[in-house]
Amino acid sequence: MSTADPVRLLPLGDSAVTLQFGTEIGAAANARVLGFCRALADAVQRGELPGVVEWVPAYASVTVHAEDIDEQAAAERDARLLALAEGAAPLQTAGRRWRLPACFDERHSPDLRALAEARGTSVAEAIDLIVGTTFRVYMLGFLPGFAYLGDLPAALEMPRLATPRREVPERSIAVAGRMCAVYPWASPGGWHLIGRTPVRLFDAAADEPALLASGDEVVWQPVDAAAYDALDRRAAAAQLPRSELLAGNA
Repeated sequence: MSTADPVRLLPLGDSAVTLQFGTEIGAAANARVLGFCRALADAVQRGELPGVVEWVPAYASVTVHAEDIDEQAAAERDARLLALAEGAAPLQTAGRRWRLPACFDERHSPDLRALAEARGTSVAEAIDLIVGTTFRVYMLGFLPGFAYLGDLPAALEMPRLATPRREVPERSIAVAGRMCAVYPWASPGGWHLIGRTPVRLFDAAADEPALLASGDEVVWQPVDAAAYDALDRRAAAAQLPRSELLAGNA
């Protein structure tokens, strides 16, 4: 912890604060985020932080939302949050490891060939890099169930598209910069589409609506078009249980 960035507490309106653990995306800062979230959950359960209602982890920060209380009590709570953040041990792994099917057939990967050519590699080599990477879920945002996965190999790093698409097909696997993601819903988007998964990333009826959570790990399992279609039919009929996608604890 001696070489880590100091924790900063930043006011966010009148009912939230952000604890910032760094300014760069990386496993070290994210491990501190996860460690603080675990310590925070334990402290709230013990009743040590009255008023705290929820917290939202991001790449290198956590936003804590609290109920309105008087100014003095809020200042004391913020001091306890800062002390907790400074003392929490980093948590390198916290979640589950998922092995999710991914189809890289041309009908599902409209940008894969152009990306490979731009990076001076073949489509097959690009796919090998993707499926050979264990991606870390840094945070969820943008859409319900939209997980930001790092770290894409540097050999495939590309900026966002100059002109975003008006509609990206749901469950498209996409990359931009050093990040990978899946669009859980059809939506506008400016990332490069390099594949598609049949897995539904969000189920409002489930106990945990979002499939992925901060600290989880994802490995892409390549499947051909026929296997994708079969899995897609199962998923559409709610016959692809989440337990089948688990590859063990992260």
